[in-house]
Amino acid sequence: MNGSAYDLVFQPLEFAGLHKLRAQLLSHAHGKTLEIGIGTGLNLPHYPPDVELTGVEPDDSMRKKAMKRVSPLKARITADSAMALPFHDNEFDTVVGTLVLCTIPDPALAVREVYRVLKPGGTFLLLEHVRKNTPAAGKILDLLTPLWTHLADGCHLNRDPSPLIDDAGFRTEEYKTLWTGLGKLWVLKK
Repeated sequence: MNGSAYDLVFQPLEFAGLHKLRAQLLSHAHGKTLEIGIGTGLNLPHYPPDVELTGVEPDDSMRKKAMKRVSPLKARITADSAMALPFHDNEFDTVVGTLVLCTIPDPALAVREVYRVLKPGGTFLLLEHVRKNTPAAGKILDLLTPLWTHLADGCHLNRDPSPLIDDAGFRTEEYKTLWTGLGKLWVLKK
């Protein structure tokens, strides 16, 4: 999905309240901050002004759209992947991921990379859609995922990063279930 199509698809979701969730989550960002999968930059208006932001986005069309939105907030955006972050251990105060682990080919590796680049005591802010674990909803999401993955640039409707977060060693500071179980918001600490 190119950057223009992505923004078009997300416009009704932003209007329906996703922008409020972004603002709520990003109010916790501080200091040197990394956003994995910055996409078209829909999070940019919600960062506190004192954040020193670096974003990674491997998709060219998404990154170009994000670069156009970046001017009021001094940020650097690179073409890197969350699975191989080109940063030092313990470099960032905050790492942000919104609706991104669903598309990363190896989300476990990405979560471990986030843990590696966060400073001790650092914060991982995460907002994801997830597989709803009721028999009917889970089966429907499992059935739709192959087609959706093809149409939506690798997005998996049936992923839940909860075990990956635990396995990486994060401690949950805040957690909310969203959208009747189809989404989750975390504030995590290293």
